[in-house]
Amino acid sequence: MSTTIFDKRALPATEAPPDRVRARGPRRHRPGPGKPVRYGWAIGPALLLALWAAGSGLGVFDVRSLPAPWTVAGTAGDLIDDGKLQSHLATSAQRALLGLLFGVAAGLVLALVSGLSRLGEAVIDGPVQIKRSIPSLALIPLLILWFGIGETMKVITIALGVLVPVYIHTHNGLRAIDNRYAELAETVCLGRFGFVRHVVLPGALPGFLLGMRFAVTGAWLALVVVEQVNATSGIGYMMELARTYGQTDVIIVGLVVYGLLGLVSDALVRLVERRALSWRRTLAG
Repeated sequence: MSTTIFDKRALPATEAPPDRVRARGPRRHRPGPGKPVRYGWAIGPALLLALWAAGSGLGVFDVRSLPAPWTVAGTAGDLIDDGKLQSHLATSAQRALLGLLFGVAAGLVLALVSGLSRLGEAVIDGPVQIKRSIPSLALIPLLILWFGIGETMKVITIALGVLVPVYIHTHNGLRAIDNRYAELAETVCLGRFGFVRHVVLPGALPGFLLGMRFAVTGAWLALVVVEQVNATSGIGYMMELARTYGQTDVIIVGLVVYGLLGLVSDALVRLVERRALSWRRTLAG
């Protein structure tokens, strides 16, 4: 005990014990992107809108090529008052939703078959990769010959654009599952159905949700194309008709609607992702 007292008193007056020196050192910040910014998703679009408004107010943009935001807002108000925008939006949303449902279902089934079976992968993966390298726009002439120019062709085109990202990311999620989980399932005598339910599906969920983010965006992108092919309603038809009459403001309204639909759809998928994968500790917070 006397030795301990002597050692502490033997230290110079200006020198603190080692534990206190460490405590007084500079605080180390954890590397990473930092805390989430509240309403951060709206900052980028708000800045873009501010630049657009400033450029229009200063006369940087030609109003015939790019109308001012307040002009576009007025046009949107007129379309809403006439009921045209709501009608076209309902038609477009129905097409996109049907194509999204069929595409997600097909992509998920193909990914499960290909990801859980080597034979399934040999049969399925090649054709999907071929479709991945062929733009949906290039398939439209063939789809018109097969299915005509009606709603069936439009929904199938959207579904084909959705199928690929869902398949790719879900298949990658399946193959990225740690092999030790399969060994553990074998050890506890987990059956095939139990293995798929308790190991495969939770393990592939992050990849599937990532594919869904690309899928919802792909659905709206494909919709832009198909609604300009002999359509009589929809946002794309409204834009094509406006192009014929040189109504640039109506075209901008359609583009803004497409952008907002894509932004909201992606935000919904990200919300589901945060809730479903709340057990993961990632830099996203």
